[in-house]
Amino acid sequence: MQTGNVTTPFGRRPMTLALVRNQMASADIKQGKTADKWQVFRDASVAMELLGIQSNSLAVLDALLSFFPGNELRQGSQLIVFPSNVQLALRAHGMAGATLRRHLAILVDAGLIVRKDSANGKRYARKDGAGQVETAFGFDLSPLLARSEELAIMAQQVLADREAFRKAKESLTICRRDVRKLITAALEEGANGDWEVVEDTYIALVSRIPRTPTLSTLLAVLDEMNLLREEVVNRLEIQPNPKNYSANAALNERHIQNSNSESTHELEPGSEKEPNAKFREIRKGEGGQIKAFPLSVILRACPTISDYGPAGGISTWRELMSAAVVVRSMLGVSPSAYQDACEAMGPENAAATIACILERANFINSAGGYLRDLTRRSERGEFSLGPMVMALLKANGQGNLKVG
Repeated sequence: MQTGNVTTPFGRRPMTLALVRNQMASADIKQGKTADKWQVFRDASVAMELLGIQSNSLAVLDALLSFFPGNELRQGSQLIVFPSNVQLALRAHGMAGATLRRHLAILVDAGLIVRKDSANGKRYARKDGAGQVETAFGFDLSPLLARSEELAIMAQQVLADREAFRKAKESLTICRRDVRKLITAALEEGANGDWEVVEDTYIALVSRIPRTPTLSTLLAVLDEMNLLREEVVNRLEIQPNPKNYSANAALNERHIQNSNSESTHELEPGSEKEPNAKFREIRKGEGGQIKAFPLSVILRACPTISDYGPAGGISTWRELMSAAVVVRSMLGVSPSAYQDACEAMGPENAAATIACILERANFINSAGGYLRDLTRRSERGEFSLGPMVMALLKANGQGNLKVG
């Protein structure tokens, strides 16, 4: 690298190491490299925010390029333009002198142009006998040629980010609409569950969207909104059949709460290692699924689940199932995994299993994987809720509790 490729600015303008690097980079251009000056300008315009320049800076750059003859920037050719500030201001739409000087400095700092100042700071060119420019002092456009590929990549990245932003905003709008309308339908039609809490969660999530969001902010909110939509859909999926619910809701509710009068139980824990080992009983729950334990026993074995019930408590199986939906989302259990568990074990036993998993959350690496494993074992008749509940009762100091 020749030291003559580095020049210092005239007057009181300071020299910086960044200016040295910019000048050295502009001098190290591949032999024979060319670029269309207006394409480079368009790329710089798209990437203006990444470059740290403003619209007025682009107006000045546009004016500088207009003084360069032809459209092709070529390595080895004369790439210095030398208009006066008066000429530049006219082509920059009558820009004020102070504004012009400020944006020339911005272009230099951004590494898009380099000053080539003469001894007295004037801009001019010397020509040889044939009328060709031999030496010129002014603004060197070499950095635009040197960085043409970089500017193109930056412009492509900006365009890709804009498209990603548009898609994220569109997806969030649709997801917000879905969640809002599903919650409204659930509230208006009296669906079971604490839908006011779900609505509060939705409102809190929407309030986190700033007036001018970034792509990362939109994607973060979109992820949470998608999870909330899954939660809402899952809650609606486990709603009782509307044809039967209106006629039997009160009867079923009394049936669930009054465990002492429903039947007697033979609660003899079976070994999880023995195929088809289950708790034998005759008490039925909603939909006909067999419940292994009274609700009171589940809550004594798994007291933490009560914190997620309506108003911070659980008094019915329906409230336990509602709390289990909230907890399964918190534990990272997918809706499909929980639905499979409900089908294999029955909704009450699946909710009780979630309560047990919550109680042992510190000892379980993947709650979703653990639940899927229990579901598969339940389908093969190799899993019984009894040993898990009895172990938790013992851990809570209630191992001698009699049930039934």
